[in-house]
Amino acid sequence: MTVPLSILDLATIGKGQTVAESLAGSVAMAQKAEELGYRRVWYAEHHNMSAIASSATSVLIAHVAAHTNTIRLGAGGVMLPNHSPLTIAEQFGTLETLHPGRIDLGLGRAPGSDQNTMRALRRDHTSSDRFPQDVLELQGYLTGPTRIQGVEATPGKGTNVPLYILGSSLFGAQLAAQLGLPYAFASHFAPAALQDAVAIYRREFKPSGQLSEPHVIAGVNVTAADSNAEAQAIHLAVKRARVSLFFGGGREFTDDEADMVLDSPQGQHIAQMMKFSAVGTKDVVRDYLDEFAQHADADELIVAHQSIGTEERLRSVELVAEVAGLVSAQASA
Repeated sequence: MTVPLSILDLATIGKGQTVAESLAGSVAMAQKAEELGYRRVWYAEHHNMSAIASSATSVLIAHVAAHTNTIRLGAGGVMLPNHSPLTIAEQFGTLETLHPGRIDLGLGRAPGSDQNTMRALRRDHTSSDRFPQDVLELQGYLTGPTRIQGVEATPGKGTNVPLYILGSSLFGAQLAAQLGLPYAFASHFAPAALQDAVAIYRREFKPSGQLSEPHVIAGVNVTAADSNAEAQAIHLAVKRARVSLFFGGGREFTDDEADMVLDSPQGQHIAQMMKFSAVGTKDVVRDYLDEFAQHADADELIVAHQSIGTEERLRSVELVAEVAGLVSAQASA
């Protein structure tokens, strides 16, 4: 691989799996990623989604950090309009204080939920309009000086937790460039504007105290297995699960029902979401990731290992590491 690899873990709750089992799987994945030499693992904030257990992102990071030693961990991301900047500064300041040099904070402005859930979170439809100001307020709490006179984050002040702007549109690219922050594009589920957003970010980037040169992280789906047939079967199972998640209204579709939806115009939306997916044996996946990194003009790839089971996901993590030239923790010790 020509660029570093990281992992995006959605703490997926597989069919027949409990939340506790999902979270145990997240710990196992981070431990495996640390062992194999992945750069970082990030967790995404989603709410009211029955198949995703990463809603309390900072709590999950704390738990995984306590069960690992060196790998960077972070939010990919915290949906900042759902929270006050001070609260997030305190949470991630605490994490950085407990696990120095290991914590990242990626920030997004989407609700990470539907309209009813947005109301349940006590945010309003204008919350995202304050996103640029909220990022600056948060940055002030972590790096100083504070932008709210007389208000400091404790823990938080002076921890200098690195910020990343997440996005799937040109807005995030322009903001990250203006603030001189790294930019992570959500091409693993919203691929349409990838190249335009990266081009704008690189063209308009202004160096900052955190970052002297642009840094682009691009998301990509991966399903690596010991045979192409196995990888394709897992990939199909993931798409079927997404049909139930997005269209099921709380019920599970049968495989035949899910396949009918996937073949319909509605189902094409799922195919489009997963446009950037590396599926196959480790050599097939390696070649795809190399080509995708060039296509995305990325400095780093963050991989969402897509599977419906923990064992298959961990095997995908291992297979990619084998062909990506990652340096294992043992080798670097």
